[in-house]
Amino acid sequence: MREPVAIALGSNLGDSRKILEGAANSLRSLLEGVQLSHWYLTKPVGPPQPDYLNGCVIGTTSLEPLELLQRLLEIEAAFGRVRGERWGARTLDLDLLLYGDRILDHPQLQIPHPRMAERAFVLVPLAEIAPHWRDPHSGHSIGQLQEALNCSDVHLIS
Repeated sequence: MREPVAIALGSNLGDSRKILEGAANSLRSLLEGVQLSHWYLTKPVGPPQPDYLNGCVIGTTSLEPLELLQRLLEIEAAFGRVRGERWGARTLDLDLLLYGDRILDHPQLQIPHPRMAERAFVLVPLAEIAPHWRDPHSGHSIGQLQEALNCSDVHLIS
């Protein structure tokens, strides 16, 4: 059975646009019916670092959540992701945001993403392609969650 999933993409090291476009192409091998948001320039969260380029992808998959997570980590590694400082700069960050209407609390993975509703850099691109998808915790749509945030630091670039 195929499930809808939402994945956030971010990069602030290297040629971020090229990296994100390559990662989005890699996601097409894992997902069917892929829809990709525009790219957005955003301020970083965490230590001082360059601005990010962010976007989101939705599609469907037959992979189970932990299997999908492993594949996302493999894609990150293929694009030079090195895990160091928490919330530090990175060539590629792929976050599994939503998996259907599932709620999962596993040591390796929480679905929905635990900080999704607080992050304009996630909600703006996700609302572009999935405004009516409901957060299974709150019951609010992605569009409603976005409206509740200050999104002034999220700028459309393409």
